[in-house]
Amino acid sequence: MKTALQLMMVLMIAVWMSGCQSSPSAALSDVPLKVLIVDGQNNHEVWPWATAKIKQELEATGRFSVDVYRSRYTWKGENWLADYGLDDGKTYTAVKEPQTDPEFAPVFADYQVVISNFGWKAAPWPQATREAFEAYMKNGGGLVVFHAADNSFPDWPAFNQMIGLGGWGGRNENSGPYVYFSDAGEQVVDTSPGQGGGHGQQHPFEIQLQNYEHPVVAGLPESFMHAQDELYNRLRGPAQNLTVLATAYDDPAFKGFGRHEPVLMTIDYFDGRVFHSTLGHGKPAIESDSFLQSLIRGTEWAATGTVTLTSTQP
Repeated sequence: MKTALQLMMVLMIAVWMSGCQSSPSAALSDVPLKVLIVDGQNNHEVWPWATAKIKQELEATGRFSVDVYRSRYTWKGENWLADYGLDDGKTYTAVKEPQTDPEFAPVFADYQVVISNFGWKAAPWPQATREAFEAYMKNGGGLVVFHAADNSFPDWPAFNQMIGLGGWGGRNENSGPYVYFSDAGEQVVDTSPGQGGGHGQQHPFEIQLQNYEHPVVAGLPESFMHAQDELYNRLRGPAQNLTVLATAYDDPAFKGFGRHEPVLMTIDYFDGRVFHSTLGHGKPAIESDSFLQSLIRGTEWAATGTVTLTSTQP
């Protein structure tokens, strides 16, 4: 049962989120920002629905126009693809193990921001596609990664720099340090050995802002509740040009490690901007206002460096 304090925080963020949905600032530009969601291989089987949901929510703001580019070889998600497939004239093949699609070649330059819905074990992109994406980002492109997208492509050095922190896929002390916060609110950069990536039991948890001025979170309550989700812990990586916007306490009561782990981050990659959210394991998390509205604001920031989808509510 929620405490009175928790209920108050839920109400505060709900009011703030509703302001985001209806803000007239969404009409500041007559030309929608062009967004590309890339997907096709993700250990989270709900990924086809997640792509459709994110596309729907972004376009509902009036600020974005969203396309989807999918790997021709799909992994997991078969039970969802019948309802959330793409009517794009391409032929898709479900595979038992992730497999590189040699024809995977989105034209990144046509978009202001790319959202990755790839996940753990996703097969590498073709080398030419990786090089094109690196050039796109270096020249001012935008990238959004959420949840298992930071599990993917552990052997791609530039991608690891883009996301700042990642997990699984053999990531360890050679990948870079752990980054977390102490109880006193101090950021810790920890180079001790150990695996990268883990999580305890799924549960609702409180998110605490660590950076109050950044456009992605400006105006949010200092803390607010998030829906049932996986709280990633022990992420590690290059952590260069990384700004942690918000953390959550990894409670040992749910088999956590007792640290305040990053959940919302931004990374500067050359002239490109990256918004990284560790939230979004399944439907309850992805449908939550805390996930959707932080992702919406993070997407706009990654695309433009500013956020117009704001509210005057606290």
